[in-house]
Amino acid sequence: MGEDGRLVAVVALAQGMAAARTPRESWRAATLGACRALSGDFAALSVWERDLGRLRVLANVGDRAADEDEFPAAEAYPVHQFPEITEFLHERWAAGGEPNAWVETAQGPAAGRPGYCHQRVAALRRRGRGSCVVAPIVLHGRAWGELYVARRAGARVFDRADADFATVLAAVVAAGLAQTERLEEARRLAFTDALTGLANRRAVDVRLEEAVERHRAEGAVVSLVVCDLNGLKRVNDTRGHAVGDRLLERFGSVLSLCGAMLPGALAARLGGDEFCLLAVGPSADDVVKVADELCRRAGELELGEGVACGVASTQDPIGPVASARRLFRLADAAQYRAKAVRAGRPVVAGRQGPDDPVVRLADEPPSGRERTAERRRFRGRP
Repeated sequence: MGEDGRLVAVVALAQGMAAARTPRESWRAATLGACRALSGDFAALSVWERDLGRLRVLANVGDRAADEDEFPAAEAYPVHQFPEITEFLHERWAAGGEPNAWVETAQGPAAGRPGYCHQRVAALRRRGRGSCVVAPIVLHGRAWGELYVARRAGARVFDRADADFATVLAAVVAAGLAQTERLEEARRLAFTDALTGLANRRAVDVRLEEAVERHRAEGAVVSLVVCDLNGLKRVNDTRGHAVGDRLLERFGSVLSLCGAMLPGALAARLGGDEFCLLAVGPSADDVVKVADELCRRAGELELGEGVACGVASTQDPIGPVASARRLFRLADAAQYRAKAVRAGRPVVAGRQGPDDPVVRLADEPPSGRERTAERRRFRGRP
C-alpha cells in the first residue's frame, strides 16, 4: 500500500471510530480499520487489566478461528505469558524509547524489537497464521493495551514498514478510544443522579418506553414502583439541607438494595423526594413483595418518616397499557393514594376491586385532579 493508500486507511479508521455510538462499536471499528489498513486477515484489540494481571480481548475481526468470538466474554491471557507487555512498555519505553510496534512470525521474530514471542508464535502456528504485527496502545500516558493484526500462512510476512505503520494506527486508535471514553462519561452523567448515584428521570424515561414496547410486542411483564420519601421538607427545614441530602442518599441505598432483589431492575431518583423502581420480567407479586420490603426498611431509617409507595404492573387488572405514560400515571396514582391514607405498605393499582379507585384516578382527565399522578412532569417521550 502506497503513501496515499495508507493516508486513506488512517482517515477511514478515524472516521469509523468517530461514528461509533458504543464502546463495542468503537472497538470493532478500530480493529476492522487496522486489519484493512495493514491488509491483514485477522485482527484483535485487547486491554491490559492491571488489577487482574491479564490481557483481555475486547474484539476479534476477520478470519476468526473457532475459539475466537467477535466480542469474547472471557478471552484473556495472564500477562506473565506475554512479558513484553510489561517489559517493553515499562522498562524500555520508560527509559526514553518509543512504544513502537513489532513483528513476529510462525518461525520467530521478523522485525522490530523481538520481545518474548513464544506464546504468540505458538498461537500463530495453532491458528494457521504466518505472521503478526503487535502495536502497543498508549492512552493518557499509560500502556492501555495492544492492537494485533495477523496474516494467514503463505501470505506476505509483515516487515519493518508495516510495523511502523501499525505504530501510527495504534496512535489513531488511542485517540478514538479517548473520545469514546469521554462520550461514555457524558452519557453516564446524563443518565445518573449526581447525589445518589442512581439512575435519573431521563434514564427511566428511556427504559420505560423500551419496556412497554417489549410488553406490547412480547407480553413481557413490566412493573413500576413509585415512591415519595416522607418528611424530607421537615428535615431540610429543621436540620438543614446537608442532613436532608444525607437522608436522600440513605434512602437511595435502601432502594438500590431492594432493587437488587429483582433481576435487572432499574433504581432511580426522579427528582426531589421522588424515586422509582422499574422491573421487566419478574412477576407482579414479586415486585409487590420487594416494595413491601422497601417500605419496611424506609421506616427504619433514622431520619425521615417512611415512604409512600405505589405499584403498577401490566400483570394486574389495570386494563391495556399502550404507553409508558399510562403505566407511570397508574403507579403515581397508587403512590398518591398511599400518601393520602398514610399507608405503611404499598398500594397496588388494580387490586381493589372492579371499580379500583387508583385506576379510576389515573384515568381521569388531568383537569379534574390537580394534585394527582399528573402533577409530576414525567411525560415519557413527546
